[in-house]
Amino acid sequence: MSNNIYDTLIKEKKYNYKGGLYHNTQIGFAYNSEKLEGSSLTERQTRYLFETRSLLTEGESLVPKDHITTMDNHFVLFNYMLDTAMEPLSEDIIKEYHRILYMGTDEGREKDFAIGDYKKISNTIGYFIETTEPQNVETEMKRLVSSYNAIEKIGFNDVVDFHYGFEKIHPFQNGNGRVGRMIMFRECLRNHIIPFVITNDVKRFYTLGLDNYAKNPQQLRETCAMCQDSYFDMCHKFGIDVSGQERK
Repeated sequence: MSNNIYDTLIKEKKYNYKGGLYHNTQIGFAYNSEKLEGSSLTERQTRYLFETRSLLTEGESLVPKDHITTMDNHFVLFNYMLDTAMEPLSEDIIKEYHRILYMGTDEGREKDFAIGDYKKISNTIGYFIETTEPQNVETEMKRLVSSYNAIEKIGFNDVVDFHYGFEKIHPFQNGNGRVGRMIMFRECLRNHIIPFVITNDVKRFYTLGLDNYAKNPQQLRETCAMCQDSYFDMCHKFGIDVSGQERK
């Protein structure tokens, strides 16, 4: 089965093609995923960082060092994701995503942060939603990944289901959302599903969808499907045939 989106991303990455699907996905994905977590970089600054390896200053605004580092790391993470996208999903790959995202950050140097490994300290989603306790994370992650990989034909809903399960466990001290969204993009590519980028303008629907998923999974699925429509439009703009790939 052809996988024209994946093939295009790999080819354009290899030849450092400017202005195409890979280029625009890198910028849009990094900007939106980081913005969802509170990054102070603008989309214009993100584009300059990717294209010129430097930061465009805007007035007297201050940008925290870690915001720049994790944005830059997101570009590296996307490349690693592409290079390993056709391998079965594993805990090792997921941990490597986290390590890449936080390499060189001040937060990652903290004693109890556990860069590239599961959390050591309890955390919550927002202020109220409890997550898996540190001593149970490894067991729960093994169960989640194993049950997911046992699915005979993974579809759109399975990818979103996994995302909810991952975020509910919240296996890392920080960075769970960014790692989780990268996993969704990867698994769409691997399973011939049109991928999607959760954009900052749907943040409210995305977070509400996660909060309410146990009672109403359709809310998050519809938000992801809306973002999938946007990525489909971008693929169409660049003349990529996606007829053989699942669209919700």
